[in-house]
Amino acid sequence: YHPGKANVVADALSRKSGMVAGIKVEEEIICDLERLGIEVLVSRQQGYWASLRIEPDLISWIKEAQKEDSEIWTIVKNLDKQVEFRIDDDNVLWQDTRLVVPNDATLREALLTEAHSLPFSYFWWSGMKRDVAMFVARCLICQHVKIEHQQASGLLQQLDILVWKWDEISMDFVTGLPLTQRRHDAIWVVVDRLTKSAHFLPIRKDYSISRLAKMFQQEIVRLHGTPSAIASDRDPRFASRF
Repeated sequence: YHPGKANVVADALSRKSGMVAGIKVEEEIICDLERLGIEVLVSRQQGYWASLRIEPDLISWIKEAQKEDSEIWTIVKNLDKQVEFRIDDDNVLWQDTRLVVPNDATLREALLTEAHSLPFSYFWWSGMKRDVAMFVARCLICQHVKIEHQQASGLLQQLDILVWKWDEISMDFVTGLPLTQRRHDAIWVVVDRLTKSAHFLPIRKDYSISRLAKMFQQEIVRLHGTPSAIASDRDPRFASRF
């Protein structure tokens, strides 16, 4: 765009107007042109308007850089095996609905700067997640406004020294074990905090709360009585209705 005084021969894009007339086009196109402030003038001579394309400089930069990138050429050569990639009518490579960005550090830095505050991702390149994480880590604004979404935890409290065995216990689950012949894949560890004696109960990690409570009565309460306190890591099974 050039101001009228700076342009000796004013073209269509140099004239700002809210009217588009004299051309039979769709109403949506006319509305879009009016919002852009574009007026198309047709002289008395017979003619027609073929097309008008406006795109950001970064998009043009990406399309030109794709032609010289070896990694993109490798993807294009193996396009039959790459289901998620496609070539459009302009011979531009896309990853699904995102434009593939060549391996150009300057270009990628410009894209990250441009799209820093946008809520969507229009581009894709190999290692994009790593580059975005590094960019955000270097961003001073991101570091200033970083917010913790979890409630602050309190200070650690020292446990009291006990005077009687099996008065207070601690327990936890050991999971990720191979299946046994009885289809057990976890161990429930119950430890007396005073004597450090322990019970190791074979279980399955999908046992219900009611079944765990029944096992606790049979294996722990039956032998040592009901403990006055239980220390755990606040596993959902312990923090629920156990």
